[in-house]
Amino acid sequence: MRLRVPEMEGRTARWYARQRGSHSQLAEYRRQAERMTADLPAGCDILEVAPGPGYHALELARLGYRVTGLDISHTMVQIATDHARAAGMAVDFRHGDASAMPFGDDSFDLVVCQAAFKNFLHPVTVLDEMHRVLRPGRSAVIQDLNHDATAADIAGEVARMRLSPVNAFVARFTLRWLRRRARTAEQFRRLVAASTFGECEIGTDGIGLEVRLRA
Repeated sequence: MRLRVPEMEGRTARWYARQRGSHSQLAEYRRQAERMTADLPAGCDILEVAPGPGYHALELARLGYRVTGLDISHTMVQIATDHARAAGMAVDFRHGDASAMPFGDDSFDLVVCQAAFKNFLHPVTVLDEMHRVLRPGRSAVIQDLNHDATAADIAGEVARMRLSPVNAFVARFTLRWLRRRARTAEQFRRLVAASTFGECEIGTDGIGLEVRLRA
């Protein structure tokens, strides 16, 4: 087991995929993809670590990038592959472990990890793997829950998801639970300092942290 929580499989994975696929959230994935790749030439190679249902990876592919997704959940790989097929997109979703990535050195121009880093049991090893598969001078972006997010921050985030009342309640409860395992900006800096990257830039937005790293 290489996660701090059990892998998301079966019914749980399918429920999560449905909650993350609302119209407002898909629009947010589109905005995030455009912002992340603002300085990246078309045709570059992107790896998304733990892409889940693949919504963000598909938005990256729509911008003209070659996208690969690596997820430890067999169910998520199947869900994401089905989404790519339905959209007519050539995204390569693979089953694998972020702490031992099945890719050669210097394989990607951008590595992205959204909402999953807090779950990794060996975070420094994952950072080292991200650095290894990045081409020299290229970047990685980690977006995750901020341990310092308040209950009001979480409530506002869930409200923007436009979920049903029951699903909104479950989402708030889940985020509050996940916040206990999330890291602060300072904790992220210490992890990065212990990794091959050595240093990073960190920004905060709502309930999240964004960590930017360069190989």
